[in-house]
Amino acid sequence: MSEARPVGGTSAPTVLRMILGRRLADLREGAGVSLEGAAKVLRVTSLTIRRMEKAEVGLKIPYVEKLLQIYGADQREIDEFIDLAEQANQPGWWHRYRDVVPGWFTAYVSLESDARTVRTYEPHYVTGLLQTDAYARGILRAGFPRDSEEELQRRVELRLRRQSLLDKQDAPTLWVVMEEAVLHRLIGGADTMREQIDRLLEAAELPNVTIDILPFSVGAHVGAFASFTYFRFDAPELPDVVYTELLSGAVYLDQRPDVVAHLEAHNRMSLLTSSSDSKTLLNRMRKEYT
Repeated sequence: MSEARPVGGTSAPTVLRMILGRRLADLREGAGVSLEGAAKVLRVTSLTIRRMEKAEVGLKIPYVEKLLQIYGADQREIDEFIDLAEQANQPGWWHRYRDVVPGWFTAYVSLESDARTVRTYEPHYVTGLLQTDAYARGILRAGFPRDSEEELQRRVELRLRRQSLLDKQDAPTLWVVMEEAVLHRLIGGADTMREQIDRLLEAAELPNVTIDILPFSVGAHVGAFASFTYFRFDAPELPDVVYTELLSGAVYLDQRPDVVAHLEAHNRMSLLTSSSDSKTLLNRMRKEYT
C-alpha cells in the first residue's frame, strides 16, 4: 500500500491483515529467508509471498503455517498467529455495503476504524465523520446521480455508521482543518446547513475532537491543493498512512517523506486559526442560515 491505489473489489485488507503481513515479512527477514526461498517452500512465485506480506491477498492458513515453521517459530507462536490470521480473513463490518462502496474506498474504512489519530484537511465539504444525515444525503446524491433511492440510502447508512467510532470508549483523536468555503457551499438548503453547523459546534466540545476553520482572510496557504486524511495507529507494525482522493480512485501513501509533508502541512494550516476563532465563525455562519 505504498503510493498506489489499493486492491479493488471486495478484497481490500483489514488492518489486522496488514499487521500480520508485516509480521510475516519481519519473521522472514529475521530468519534470513529470501522471498525466493519462501516461495520455493510453498511452490509458488515470490510475488505471492510479497502480496501476502503487503496484505494484498488473504492469508491462506496452510501457507502461513508452513512459512512460520521455516522461519523458526515454535508451536505456541504458530497457533496464536493462525488464530489471528483466521480473524483477519473475516470481512470487516463494511463488507455488507460492498454493493455501494468503491473498492478503492474499503481500505480507507478499515484504516479509519482502527486508527488512533485521524487528521484531515477538507477544502470542499464537512468531513464524513461529522456529517449529518441530510448533509450526507445531499453530497452523495450529487456524487452518485444515477443511484436509486435504495442505493443512496445505503451509502448514507454507511457514512453514518462510520461515525460510531467517535462514541467508543477508546475513540480516536480527530483533528479537522476545514476551509471557510465549506460553510458557504449550500448543501440541501438553509435548514440542512444550520443543522450541520450545530453538529460541528457539538463535536467541537468533545475532548477528542478539534475543528479548525481557515477563514478566507488567510489567503493562500501550504495545504490549498486537495483534501487528505492522515492516519496513525497504535500497532508498531503499521506506518502512518495518508489518503488522498481522486475523481475515480484514491492514493494511499506510507513512504515517510510523503507522510511527513502532509503532516507538516496540517500543522502549518492549524496555526493559521484557533479553536475560539473557529467557533466564532461557526456561530456567525449559523446566524446567516437562520
